[in-house]
Amino acid sequence: MLMLSPKMGEFLIKVTQTPDLDSALRQLFHEYLELKLQKLEEEVKKFEAKWNVSFNEFIKKGKEGLLSKDIYSYEVEKDFWDWERAETLRKYYKELKEKWI
Repeated sequence: MLMLSPKMGEFLIKVTQTPDLDSALRQLFHEYLELKLQKLEEEVKKFEAKWNVSFNEFIKKGKEGLLSKDIYSYEVEKDFWDWERAETLRKYYKELKEKWI
């Protein structure tokens, strides 16, 4: 069972402009997921613009040696790990959002 102080409950209801705590928490989580997805979408688009390919194409080009840079360079490796993290989290949050709604 969730326990919140009366002050926190009142704050959540005022901030979300909802009639009750359950509605306030639902709205809060919905908006949180939207913001997370928006941030991750921006991050993915940044990588797509930088490399001019999707993540799967980036992996394929890397395996085929077709990237413009050495695949073992720090920049390429860092972009790969950061891009993979963003793609994985984006998928995860989309799944959560579908279950939530």
